[in-house]
Amino acid sequence: MPNQRDEAADDSPADLPCLEKLDSPTGSPPTASLSSLMELENCVSNLSLAHEIVVNRDFCFKPQSPPTDSLEGRVTEIVHRAFWDCLQEELNSDPPNYDHAVVLLQEVKTMLQSLLLPAHVRLRSQMDEVLDMELIQQEVNHGALDLHRLAGYIINTMASLCAPVRDPEVSALRELKDPVELLREIFRVLGLMKTDMVNFTIQSLRPHLLQQAVQYERAKFQQILDKQPASLDNTMAWLQAAASEEASAVRARSDSSSLDSEGPLSATAVLNRAYMRLLHWDPRDQKYPETALMDRARLDALGQQLQMLVLEASVLLLTNAQCGGAVLSLQGFVGKLRQSVAALLEGSHTREADLKGALLGLGETVLQQVTDALSGQGGAALPRESLDLLRGQISELWRHNNPVRTLIGERVQVFLQAMLQGGPAKRSPEPPAPLGLVSAELAELGTAFGRIVHFNRTVFGPFYAPVLRKLLFPPAEAETGEDSR
Repeated sequence: MPNQRDEAADDSPADLPCLEKLDSPTGSPPTASLSSLMELENCVSNLSLAHEIVVNRDFCFKPQSPPTDSLEGRVTEIVHRAFWDCLQEELNSDPPNYDHAVVLLQEVKTMLQSLLLPAHVRLRSQMDEVLDMELIQQEVNHGALDLHRLAGYIINTMASLCAPVRDPEVSALRELKDPVELLREIFRVLGLMKTDMVNFTIQSLRPHLLQQAVQYERAKFQQILDKQPASLDNTMAWLQAAASEEASAVRARSDSSSLDSEGPLSATAVLNRAYMRLLHWDPRDQKYPETALMDRARLDALGQQLQMLVLEASVLLLTNAQCGGAVLSLQGFVGKLRQSVAALLEGSHTREADLKGALLGLGETVLQQVTDALSGQGGAALPRESLDLLRGQISELWRHNNPVRTLIGERVQVFLQAMLQGGPAKRSPEPPAPLGLVSAELAELGTAFGRIVHFNRTVFGPFYAPVLRKLLFPPAEAETGEDSR
């Protein structure tokens, strides 16, 4: 059966997202005791771990080891080599010194016990009998310790407890004869088995966590808020900016339609706009809303995918406009073109200069593919003017205010907002015409985004409600409304 470990703290992934903790202003005296700060950090850690397990279906712990080329990795390697070399010298001495070996056997026993389930009563009793540390110490004192016999029992026990994926590694232990190498490999494989046990436990608990996740995360965040009242400051600023943008958009629609749309803004519309802003968040802006911090890595990744989809759809639209639908209808042309777009634009979203250079190269690639496709079908080559125009239009897509890129971006925004309004259970809306060629990827992105938003709103709705009420119904307006009754 798979095994997982009970002590998961030491194996927590380095990229596990966590809530940022707010520091006191520079120069201000400390206001919290060490115990309360540790309690807050523990609360944040538990909240982040529970959230990651629930929302990330592929979440699992992985054995952590520092990079071999890092300072930590080199120091770790030196220390470990020194330890095992010392053990080798002790076992090779005459008579052998088993002091460190006994300590290692005790640790092996502890690790094996951590893999046992409550039903393993007989195995636990047998383990206490075979790995009786007092008896082992007596054997050491009388020079009668048989390390290979104990190692054989340990390997057999590991074979009965390990997941099938570890069978080859456990079997390989039987081929090792050097006691030091054998102990070292036993520890390595036991570490993997403990990680397997943790991941098996997580998968088993996930259905139960899903049922309790909303209440658990809400309660944990309330504990954080009780200890750090400023933990909603960024969230309030985020919602306030979204409310201002929504009010401007409503006024613009009212002016264009000559209709009077006076009245309070929709809280749902403000929240949806706020979530949409997270897909275009400036990475230099550190004031990320606290309630979305645990999903920031996922939202940033979706934002990058969205930007690439907008650029990809823009290139396809420009190619279709200059070359005609006949070129895009050629078998395999769109797929090959999209592969080129994705490959040349990969990683270019972080810096404007990188994107500009990538689009210049992309323009040349598109022209070459169009020319090859037409010649392969025996069609007439496009005029040089059309090719030059297409190259220039593609290279200009690096500008944020480029009309084609702006058009596609607006259509994408409308599509994603429609998905948010529809909710997770409703059918996705049809993407607008310019996005037809990337509709599958856009729908997949929208579904992933909607899932994050839906869960976030469910958990943090009670925290958003008073903020939105204050923004959409200011006290002055509320008093005016009461006086007029």
